[in-house]
Amino acid sequence: MKPLLRTTEPPSANPGPANGTPKRSITLVRRAIRTGFRPEPWKRGPVLAALALLLGLVMLLHSMLPSRYGNLGGLVETFLPWLGLFVPVLLAGALWRRSASAVAALLLPVVVWLGLFGGLLIDKSHSDGDLTVATHNVNADNPDPAGTARDLAASGTDVLALVELTPQARGTYEKELEKTYPYHAVLGTVGLWSRLPLSDTQPVDIETDAGPLGEAKPAEVKMAYARALRTTVATDRGPLAVYVAHLGSVRVFPRNGFWTDSRDRNAQALAEAVAAEQSERVVLLGDLNGTMDDRAFAGLAAQLRSAQEAAGDGFGFSWPARFPVARIDQILVRGVEPRSSWVLPATGSDHLPVAAGISW
Repeated sequence: MKPLLRTTEPPSANPGPANGTPKRSITLVRRAIRTGFRPEPWKRGPVLAALALLLGLVMLLHSMLPSRYGNLGGLVETFLPWLGLFVPVLLAGALWRRSASAVAALLLPVVVWLGLFGGLLIDKSHSDGDLTVATHNVNADNPDPAGTARDLAASGTDVLALVELTPQARGTYEKELEKTYPYHAVLGTVGLWSRLPLSDTQPVDIETDAGPLGEAKPAEVKMAYARALRTTVATDRGPLAVYVAHLGSVRVFPRNGFWTDSRDRNAQALAEAVAAEQSERVVLLGDLNGTMDDRAFAGLAAQLRSAQEAAGDGFGFSWPARFPVARIDQILVRGVEPRSSWVLPATGSDHLPVAAGISW
């Protein structure tokens, strides 16, 4: 009987599973490398990439935006931090389109936003401080001025500025605050209450004669009462010059756009008054109807520091009270050191009170 012959295959040069998994893996890697170097991902989403670059340039060059027509620059600067919300929107679009160019372009607005506002995300506050100051626009239409006064008195503030006082509500604030603050001064619609003695109180002329569209106001319409004052607070570390101000309102008109003429002139006049101040230690409290990013406050920003930027935790938005989107109530200082800055709980006003601790 003939023996059964058995044939054997020669050993493979690349042994492996029958399904050829190693070869397939190598093929996939090579394909991925070739795909990564293809120009398609960089050509996708040109509109998204352009929008990302535009967003970054707007934030970077906001001070150069035109304000002659409709005050576009002022409007953008008022809500400048919120432009960062467009970054995740554009990122989602870039990922959906698988656009490498759009993702790369988003680096510009991210870096610019962090450069402008990244410091506000860090808690820079300290627990120590020689004096606590606060300011609050109490709102002329406040339905509960007595409750607002009691809330403010319980806040522990040493020096309290109130703006938008009305003749009808002034007596209520004086009555409710007199036990906590033995010293106070009121001129027109602004006032200051203090645990420490006050002296040399005088009005600061920041008024203008222009109406909302630039026309001259008649004498009977122009405000005859003060919207800013300057006084001296006697502290155990020496005199402290305190300014309280309520600058002109801003308006949005269909034909004129974002109107800030009155406020801007008030800001310039206030900056000139602060520049002429002889005291080394100065605190400015009040509703400036604008953020410190606005170019209208360049004169003040050159002389005074924002307590919120120097020693706050977060943006410190104060208006509107129900959903704050901007910090238009300011505490600015010179010659003293901000140690902390925070927003107080809501009252019956449409603004939130803001406070700061300062030190010598």
